[in-house]
Amino acid sequence: MLTSTFVHLNGIGPATERRLWESGIADWNTFRRETLVPGISPARKVAYDADLSIAQTHLDRHNARYFADCLHSRDHWRLLPTFGARALYLDIETTGLSARDGQVTIVGLYRQGRMRTLIHGDSLTQAAIQDELDQADLLITFFGTVFDIPYLQTCFAGLRVGIPHFDLCFAARRVGLQGGLKSIERELDIARESDLLQLDGLEAVRLWHQYRAGQEAALDQLVRYNAADTRNLEPLAACLYEQLVVRYGPPAPAHRG
Repeated sequence: MLTSTFVHLNGIGPATERRLWESGIADWNTFRRETLVPGISPARKVAYDADLSIAQTHLDRHNARYFADCLHSRDHWRLLPTFGARALYLDIETTGLSARDGQVTIVGLYRQGRMRTLIHGDSLTQAAIQDELDQADLLITFFGTVFDIPYLQTCFAGLRVGIPHFDLCFAARRVGLQGGLKSIERELDIARESDLLQLDGLEAVRLWHQYRAGQEAALDQLVRYNAADTRNLEPLAACLYEQLVVRYGPPAPAHRG
């Protein structure tokens, strides 16, 4: 999908991109091979060829951060097949107050099949979060562009997030899925343990306070709840990506009978 993307070129929007696809310009190499492209002036064609050459160089270097800058955030989903092997799935829990008045209690981090849970007062540090971000090529959250990442950056000043960010909440809206993470999971048949089905963000706040009051079992349940939220982002991202390709990707090639 990434090498079929043209919306990062100055002056090309979704409508022009689709016209390119429908005229047979399926990818960067095809565009650059053509001497003339309908609707693109010769001078602009030369400039676009140069831009695509630069993009290809960064792709060959596996430089995800380049695409974080040149692609609009709504199009970061296109990077999943290319950079998904080094994706970081992230979800946080908090005390339920604003970032200025509250604190992060749990940060769940899932990458390359490994779950890491950072707990306030123990393993949760800015350095630990930064280490995980620095090892990733793509960040995947649910509503994280609005909540998780701004909250973390308020609580941990200087936290750097320079990688592309695939926010599944807004991706779900684009394909007609409404509601929160759990309701979308149910609609897509993404499972979680039965004793976690009724837990939500408010319950997570209550569990934290119970733990702070001395109930160790509450922390165990909170960690399991957060881990389910975090790990389930992986199958959700795959499902949403497929639906986004159908709606916003290149037309499927015609089959010759």
